[in-house]
Amino acid sequence: MSQGGEPGVWDGPFYRVHTEHFEAAFVPNAGEDLESVDNVDVFVDLPDGSRWSATLITHVQVELAMKRWAATGEALGGRYFRVSDGLIVRDAGIGNMTRVLVGLIENGEFAQVLQQLGE
Repeated sequence: MSQGGEPGVWDGPFYRVHTEHFEAAFVPNAGEDLESVDNVDVFVDLPDGSRWSATLITHVQVELAMKRWAATGEALGGRYFRVSDGLIVRDAGIGNMTRVLVGLIENGEFAQVLQQLGE
């Protein structure tokens, strides 16, 4: 849902959410419950024409990945977690993640947190 509670719209593999600050194109897995999404890529278009990206992942999913890697040996046996454009969030769901993005715009931290594309 958008910041105002309005649902987004599907556009192929993208779930697009419009707010007064941006358009976000989330890429959830097919058939995934949108309010349970806990690991998703997002592309954000700002009104100034700039485009940004991030991988939003809940802290619960980070912990699960690290435990899995401890068993498989990946990431030095799960001793670290790295995503180049990762943003760890507390709560799952497209609505919650959209509210985080809006908050980052409103508090001026957006450009320090997301990765700008096309620079």
